[in-house]
Amino acid sequence: MFRRKLASALFTVGLSSLAVASGQALAADKVVFQLDWLPGGDKAPIYVCIHHGFCRDAGLDVTVASGRGSTEAISKLAAGSSDIGVSDIGALMAAKANEGVKVTAVLSVFNKGPHAFYVLKGGPIASVADVKGKTIATSPFTSSNVYLPLVLKDQSIDPSAVKLIKADPGALGPMLMTGNADGIIAWMTDFTRYSNQAKQAGKEIVALPWSAAGLELYSASLIAGDDFLAKRPDVAKRFIEAYKKSIEFTRSNPDAAATDVTAVVPELGSEDVKGSINDTLPLIFNDVTTKDGLGVFEPKRLAETWRRVAAAQGIDSAKLDAETVVNRSFTPTE
Repeated sequence: MFRRKLASALFTVGLSSLAVASGQALAADKVVFQLDWLPGGDKAPIYVCIHHGFCRDAGLDVTVASGRGSTEAISKLAAGSSDIGVSDIGALMAAKANEGVKVTAVLSVFNKGPHAFYVLKGGPIASVADVKGKTIATSPFTSSNVYLPLVLKDQSIDPSAVKLIKADPGALGPMLMTGNADGIIAWMTDFTRYSNQAKQAGKEIVALPWSAAGLELYSASLIAGDDFLAKRPDVAKRFIEAYKKSIEFTRSNPDAAATDVTAVVPELGSEDVKGSINDTLPLIFNDVTTKDGLGVFEPKRLAETWRRVAAAQGIDSAKLDAETVVNRSFTPTE
């Protein structure tokens, strides 16, 4: 009789434990993460968060939504179809100034802009100042085009002194290799990919980052819909903490991070992902990070970012206080 009662009690405890465990699994808060572009190594932290368990450990069930540019990402977050995601803070500043969108930046990711000229080593361009009188190819869709006039102005170059050709993104590398362009405009996140193209052609690529030429600004940032932040602040805080952990993991374990990306997005090539991760990390971890900390929006740099964005897009800078674009209360402390 005692054994039967003990067995019954243990069975009851087992069922209770199973119910609790099932309840915990069911209680995971759903979050829709909005990309600003296609999946890749530069987006590694969200895939690390999902596959390596940082999101799960935070009690989150995260779905990733693909994007086609920062403007679309911001629109989806403002509409509430996505909760939180990544976008260029410059695009968010412009959208807030012009449309008053209800979206806010909560964590800096790229504290340096990714924009650059790519040229061939030994070619006619050795510095940003050398683009005067040269032919430069660019994609019609890249946000770099918005900042190009500022970069040229900083070098005292009239935009009319540069022949700008707009071409399909896939054609930029071949145009540079064949000499149909003296240089191309691309992001530092793609350095390995273009470098590999150059090696196949027996050549070598050199990157000339615009940040080193005076274009100092914040770029890719974690942004969220204001409604999400207001109605689900605990979920937002847990996600941001998990995402920051994922960024730090990616830095310490780039190979494992690449594996996490390809595990979630198997159609991506492992070597390309690894290269993109290594190209991206210097935009996140650098002298600015050392001074201010990971994820921090430093007020002066934030104001300078808005000054540059306003100048680039012809917006009256008085239309927006840069501080209204960010919410630091969700930023995890070190």
